[in-house]
Amino acid sequence: MKDITEAKRYLSNAKEILREKAVKENGFYQDRKYVKMAGHTAYAGVLVALDAVLGDKKKGRKSVDWYKEELSQRDKKILYTFLAAYDVLHLSMSYDGNLSANISKEGLHLAEQIINWAEQRAAA
Repeated sequence: MKDITEAKRYLSNAKEILREKAVKENGFYQDRKYVKMAGHTAYAGVLVALDAVLGDKKKGRKSVDWYKEELSQRDKKILYTFLAAYDVLHLSMSYDGNLSANISKEGLHLAEQIINWAEQRAAA
């Protein structure tokens, strides 16, 4: 459960970064740097939550393909949620710095779904 608490803290920090630093006007954030930072922070929280459920990889470093493979064997629905979160949080926000507030909102929502899924599995 410690990992889930940590994942929730990451998500909370991502929301705070957007709210306090990125400056939203007319549905768009004004500072790409903070959108990127928030996307990376939220995605890191997703990985922390998934690691609490999936455990360690036998050999080498974890990759997005490893997460895909592990999730495909456990729950197809959460796999699709993860793929969407990867696309929004990691690619659109972290790399591209997409300034759309709606994109960020959806990414944070996806992260929340994954963390909640992981919390249910970790408690079981």
